[in-house]
Amino acid sequence: MKKINLSIEGMTCSACSNGLEKYLNKQKGILNATVNLVMANATIEFDEKILNKEKVEQFVKEAGFKSLGEFKEIKIEQKGKKEKIKFIIFTILAIFLMYISMGHMINLPTIPFLDPHTNTTNYMISLLIITVCFLGYGFDILKNGYKNLIHKTPNMDTLVGIGVIASLGYSIYNMYMVFKGNHHQAMNLYFESAAIVIYFIKLGRYIDGVSKDKTKEAIQKLVKITPNTAVIKIDGTEKTVTLDEIHKGDIVVSKAGEKIAVDGEILTGKAHLDESFITGESKPVSKEVGNKVIAGSMNYDGYIEYKAERIGKESTISEIVRLVVEASNTKAPIAKIADKVSGYFVPSVIVIAIITFIVYLLIGQSFETAITTFVTVLVVACPCSLGLATPLAIIVSEGLCASNGILVKKSEILENAQKVNTIVFDKTGTLTYGKLKIAEILNYSDMKDKDLLHLIGSIESKSTHPIGKAFTEYIEQNKMKKLEVNKFENVAGYGIIGTIENKKFILGNSKILEKYKIENKHVEDEKKLAKNGNSIIYAVKDNEIIALIGVNDIVRKNVKQVISRLNKNKIQIIMLTGDNKETAEKIAKDIGITKVISNVIPSEKAKIIKKLKQENKYVMMCGDGINDSPALASSDIGVSVNSGTDIAMDSSDVILTKNDLRSILNLINISKKTIRNIKQNLFWAFFYNCLMIPIAIGLLKPIGISINPMIASLAMVFSSITVILNALRLKRIKI
Repeated sequence: MKKINLSIEGMTCSACSNGLEKYLNKQKGILNATVNLVMANATIEFDEKILNKEKVEQFVKEAGFKSLGEFKEIKIEQKGKKEKIKFIIFTILAIFLMYISMGHMINLPTIPFLDPHTNTTNYMISLLIITVCFLGYGFDILKNGYKNLIHKTPNMDTLVGIGVIASLGYSIYNMYMVFKGNHHQAMNLYFESAAIVIYFIKLGRYIDGVSKDKTKEAIQKLVKITPNTAVIKIDGTEKTVTLDEIHKGDIVVSKAGEKIAVDGEILTGKAHLDESFITGESKPVSKEVGNKVIAGSMNYDGYIEYKAERIGKESTISEIVRLVVEASNTKAPIAKIADKVSGYFVPSVIVIAIITFIVYLLIGQSFETAITTFVTVLVVACPCSLGLATPLAIIVSEGLCASNGILVKKSEILENAQKVNTIVFDKTGTLTYGKLKIAEILNYSDMKDKDLLHLIGSIESKSTHPIGKAFTEYIEQNKMKKLEVNKFENVAGYGIIGTIENKKFILGNSKILEKYKIENKHVEDEKKLAKNGNSIIYAVKDNEIIALIGVNDIVRKNVKQVISRLNKNKIQIIMLTGDNKETAEKIAKDIGITKVISNVIPSEKAKIIKKLKQENKYVMMCGDGINDSPALASSDIGVSVNSGTDIAMDSSDVILTKNDLRSILNLINISKKTIRNIKQNLFWAFFYNCLMIPIAIGLLKPIGISINPMIASLAMVFSSITVILNALRLKRIKI
């Protein structure tokens, strides 16, 4: 199976994206296709044994669209001067066309040589010429409409195209009748209807294009964080290059006031770097030889040389952008419903318009009235606003999340976060910083404390657990050389085992004693240490406990505030930890958590999550993304913190790059407001069509309410603008 992301040209409404998506999913060899209208791309999974990229692109072409190759970047194209001039010219032409075709109806002064009564031929030919100009202006609409009709995926362009051609054809027929001698037919020309409908559609698309670009601005800001050029060192000589010219292993130079160009490791120098866009830490971080640097960080005050490690698409920023784009290419359930409705809507409108046309003729109405009503129904029912209702709101919200350090991997998370009624927190590294310090030692051996910690630290240095870092730090601070450790073994959820000088040592929590059937004579000592808020490590040598060590952690900033607000929102909070009961309960009490499940190994955490879900709880699990992977994957929404530059956590749905738990409150808040916004958009889109189609059919004519094709096209534009402006309101959500 292969997955590609193609840029698509020619999509104008949700019926376009829907039709393309349907067409692709019907093709043999395509396993799944998702089309994104706002981003103008398609994510396609296909069987490499049956298809290749060229064949997939051929399917796109067959569906009436054009593939521009693989989706490489988010493009925000500012509307060019040429396009603006063209739009201004056609605006003037539209006003002129309306004046000469309808000015005489409201007693405006007529242009003598274009007077419909005295110079009928000039009048008709001028209308035809101007309308042909508009047909050229809107040729893309007519072409797309035709292609989609041929491929049985009729869309908004199909509706407009049929309406325009019908008006044009009827007008040309009447023009022919005038030349045949039926001069009264000159009053039955509808060239202006065809032209003005195209004008208003183009107006709507111009506004729509600008608005779509605004929805992508937050993501684009991330792309622009990195500099355009960098200085690399080649044989001692500095050379300025573009980012594309940097290769892995190159030595990159960064001076005070410059941004870091690529992810790497410092080889020479020292500096303070601002990494707030990733970590959320407002204070510059001191970096020296051996430390990692992230592309986009600002070098405040030093000179450093660093080795390029992650370049191009591998960099942290590129990975963030990739995750956001992939999230926008998934569809929330509410979006799928709207797309399905939109897919059926266009064919239904065509049928309604045809039936209306036939009924008008059957009840004795003139052909002129029937064709005008037919065109009006087609134009007024264009489902543009319906198609924009969900994707615009989703993209705005995803951009808002990304710019605030919340990476959402799937659009459905934005819909479902507001359903969360239970949040399960890991303790170490999530509610706390995970930066443990050795606090108390109960030494039962004949070794000095320093020698004991040297031995334990040497074994713990082989572990990736936060507790291990406390001992490794002790060794480094005391400039001790690590002892040689053999037969190292990590016992997940219990502790570690290692051999030094042929003596076996077991380090871990109280459960490891039960596992290896070691008698525990120090339960009371453990309780005393735990009451002081310590996490407890037993040290065992030759099946005998030689020490109890308590390590302390610091609770994260703002945790109390977050827990308090979650409790006020009646969300159940659970602490789920592998730590001992006393320590876990003390920390939980301090921060306001009432339910604690302690002494739990990673595999048991996943079982507890599943049990909560069986109790009809909608569960969010918040962990550090390492030991908590099974639980994160088992929850309804998995949230990973402490990810740093390693943002591609497969087990989590959401990554908090700023490691601030307030981001959970922000996510739930954004989710609630996004769904409310989408529902508002869908209501107005459906309400508009439900209201306007009966008016277009003429059901309200008895009470004096009716519209023509031009008013219908203008109403359609206002409908789309209403949805666009409502979606853009999400950008004002206070974080």
